[in-house]
Amino acid sequence: MSGFVRGIPAELGALVADGAGSATTSDFALCELLPDGVLVADEHGTVVNANHLAASMLGGRPLVGRPLSDVMALQDTEGNSWMDSTCPYTGLAIRRQVNEGAWLLDDGTELLVTAKLVRDRRGGPVRAVGVSLRSARARERLDRERSDLVATVAHELRSPLTGVRGFTATLLARWDRFNDDQKKMIMESVHTDTDRLTRLIAELLEIARIDTNRLSLHLQAFDPRAALDRVVASAQAGTGREIEVVGDERPPLIMADPDRFAQVLTNVVDNALRHGEGQVTIEVLPVPSGAEALTLAVEDEGAGIDPEIRKRVFTKFWKSGARGGSGLGMYLVHGLITAQGGAVAIKDASSGGARIELTWPVATVAESVR
Repeated sequence: MSGFVRGIPAELGALVADGAGSATTSDFALCELLPDGVLVADEHGTVVNANHLAASMLGGRPLVGRPLSDVMALQDTEGNSWMDSTCPYTGLAIRRQVNEGAWLLDDGTELLVTAKLVRDRRGGPVRAVGVSLRSARARERLDRERSDLVATVAHELRSPLTGVRGFTATLLARWDRFNDDQKKMIMESVHTDTDRLTRLIAELLEIARIDTNRLSLHLQAFDPRAALDRVVASAQAGTGREIEVVGDERPPLIMADPDRFAQVLTNVVDNALRHGEGQVTIEVLPVPSGAEALTLAVEDEGAGIDPEIRKRVFTKFWKSGARGGSGLGMYLVHGLITAQGGAVAIKDASSGGARIELTWPVATVAESVR
């Protein structure tokens, strides 16, 4: 067994195992079959394995045995280094991955870089860092996404702005002809459209932070049931529809950002109200003794989501049905919850509709008493 396997967790060792499940002794030639540049650093920040494509992308010098900080001498357009910006060994203790971002070599060559952080347990030290490098040609995909984003934003902003402009122009031109009730109705319509604009702009800002690894989180232990009740009250007041909450009334504290928790839950509930049918139910699943995660499930009684397209729901600009939307809500949900060490999954509800399960880390005893 080569030196790469010794001291590296099984999670990464499995990446270089042969069909029988045992590690090969051919310097892990499987890495050479991958279409991307790949390198792995151990818990001390030393590169212990890399394929030739990674070495070629990073200057052509051998990578094994060198510090990760030396190898990953990449910067963004503002001169910030990859190591200082992502802090793979010293950043947020619950992170397990670094989202893909565009980084530059000294000669201006652009690479798309993502990384996986391997830990033995949640909150534990990083045991290994696996880095994937993609060529600049993949930048074309990002450019297409940006073009799609511009088109989507233009379309989504146009409708409420047209409404605001039309109502205000009418009100200014015919102020004396309207009574107080008519003026109030017009102002309520303007308020609804501006509120929609505010939400869309907030979503776009959050997505930009997620895509550039600049999402700011304020993790703390808090009661999810109290936050859940506030989200439900707000959704019911805004739509007039009844939302049923069932399950554990006294769940354990979770470790998350309270504002981002509310944002995730609001988006999922809004998605169920807008695209689902019938009763919307939120279930707080009981947490077994010793478990490390709390699950909240949001169900509706609509047509559900076909298994074949469930993975696409969390991609940018994905839309289904005739009720519209920006196509960014569920992408934002996935980005926010995974950044906090949680997960989101789509399943079938017992009623035949969609069931969105949100999993959040349970706060430890030490976290709860801070």
